[in-house]
Amino acid sequence: MKRFYNKTIYETMGEIVAPEHTALVVWDVQNALVNSIFNKKQFLANLKALIDAAREKGISIIYTKITPLAPDYNSSWSIYMTMKRYGVDDPAKLPQFMKPGTTDADIPADVAPSEKDVVINKHTASVFIGTHVEYMLRNKGIDSIVFTGIATEFGVASSARDASNRGFYPVVANDCVSSRDKEMHEASLKVLSGICIVVPCAEIIREWK
Repeated sequence: MKRFYNKTIYETMGEIVAPEHTALVVWDVQNALVNSIFNKKQFLANLKALIDAAREKGISIIYTKITPLAPDYNSSWSIYMTMKRYGVDDPAKLPQFMKPGTTDADIPADVAPSEKDVVINKHTASVFIGTHVEYMLRNKGIDSIVFTGIATEFGVASSARDASNRGFYPVVANDCVSSRDKEMHEASLKVLSGICIVVPCAEIIREWK
């Protein structure tokens, strides 16, 4: 650890993920997405271990959930991209994705939030856009954010980049993020390693013991 002007520069993993200034983000771990990833069993096991370790240390945990806007409040671009994803040529034919109250939208029981955790219903691919998350983290003295969840190349990557741009230490637990596309997942982790700290969850858990 170094002092430089009025800044504290964390250097080791222990300093970077110290419980007193670290938060854990669990991004969009909802059944519809979990059931689509290439490594569901191992992903859930790793994520549970990391969440359990965070809770033991009293680390702040923030869950996000995809909560779609009504079509008339959604953007044209978002509707267009959803049409492409589902392969339909008429937006009226789109299924309702992640409808609140459905099993698809639920978080699996083994990694579900506790009463102390924060759950953010959001509409974008960044934890910082359209939410109060940055305000909450600043108020709590958080400097480092550990990112987990689905999908690596979408919301996880966007949020980690945005964290870096805002001056947080972004840490991606590489075996606690996943995707339906293994190649995209691996490519995204490679890119993220240039702007984030990308490590397996065991390395983070070791620092929290």
